[in-house]
Amino acid sequence: MKVFEISKIVEEIAPKALKEDFDNVGLMVGDNNAEVSTILVALDCTLSVIEEAKEIGAQMILTHHPILFLKPKTITKDTLLGKKLIELIKNDINVYSAHTNLDSAKEGMNDTIVKMLGFNSDKILEVSNNSKNGDAGIGRLVSLDTPMELSELVDTIKKKLSIQNLRFSGDLNKKVKKIAIINGSGQDFFAISKRYGADCIITGDTTYHYVSDYTEEGISILDIGHFGSEWPLFIDICNRLTEKFLLADKGVKVIVSKTNRDPYKFI
Repeated sequence: MKVFEISKIVEEIAPKALKEDFDNVGLMVGDNNAEVSTILVALDCTLSVIEEAKEIGAQMILTHHPILFLKPKTITKDTLLGKKLIELIKNDINVYSAHTNLDSAKEGMNDTIVKMLGFNSDKILEVSNNSKNGDAGIGRLVSLDTPMELSELVDTIKKKLSIQNLRFSGDLNKKVKKIAIINGSGQDFFAISKRYGADCIITGDTTYHYVSDYTEEGISILDIGHFGSEWPLFIDICNRLTEKFLLADKGVKVIVSKTNRDPYKFI
């Protein structure tokens, strides 16, 4: 398959139009007409992921987080980004990123985490302006028919997403009924979650004062980490993408990165 053919399949699931204004998505590095037989899937395009791609002979890296988020002023080996870009270009490795467009999309990251946790969503927290049917946007709201204890929700998250550690606020014996879920860094959506009556928010990358204030207002926060709230979902989506790739070219291999890990460690 060629790079542009792979891009087209990804964009059927995650149209570029759904990206947030601040974001950068699509082909980051490479040649749209380059031939691809092996794709490496990773959340981030780290130096170790690039080395992994070289070792397995991958011509393309498919990531969630864009390697080019801010416009670089220089591309030299004096910077981490420069090292990455030079290494990718020298080795003819293409990089494609589907970020907030994949978060927003129907059956994208937000929908996938809801499904993986065994819930059904009844509302999108912030519908995308470019959603044709109003079925895409950031964040999902889950209303439970039967309230569950916060401790049970914690156990469900750990089991379903294979997470060993998470941070929480609130009483573990508290019953929760309405849950807001935002994969990645969802702190900007705390206020809208509150307006919709959420008594619990699941996300990553929270900070002290936000969590302190919302806990005072009776809303429990479950910070499952940025990596933990996205990597299992991205793998699930890429498994679905693989089926579409194979329909177009049975010879294409899609390999999940073994070196892409959560930078945080716990002791």
